Amino acid sequence: MKDVCIKITSTQSVEDTGDKDTTELFTYGSMEPIKNGFRLGYDESETTGFQGSHVTLEVFSDRVTMQRKGKAVSSLIIERGKKHHCHYGTEYGDFMIGISTNEIRSCLTDKGGDIYLKYTLDINSSYMSENEMFINVTECGAPNA
Repeated sequence: MKDVCIKITSTQSVEDTGDKDTTELFTYGSMEPIKNGFRLGYDESETTGFQGSHVTLEVFSDRVTMQRKGKAVSSLIIERGKKHHCHYGTEYGDFMIGISTNEIRSCLTDKGGDIYLKYTLDINSSYMSENEMFINVTECGAPNA
């Protein structure tokens, strides 16, 4: 397992209104190789609204899973060409969301790299938004090291 710097840029677009919202998160985390992929882990911050939670991403060529544990609990599966119904927890309550994935690109190596995800979200089969996420992972020292 190695210390990494993680930059996540997420864009959410709503077709009906034309609204587009982009957020960026810079954080320290860990990365380790697993069979056919990589596992990333990081702690959420006050900025994300999920402070007190830990996120684990498992990244494969055609699938990314996200587990959030702690203050908020979520379990998401983003898989190319498939729709998954997943549990999404917030401090305001839990609900089920549908995730239909259009594209996944992962160029992770032992030294870091990039992940690109493009997917559509729905709640109770009602369209919510189009989403794009760029994740950049680089080697770095642990904070306060």
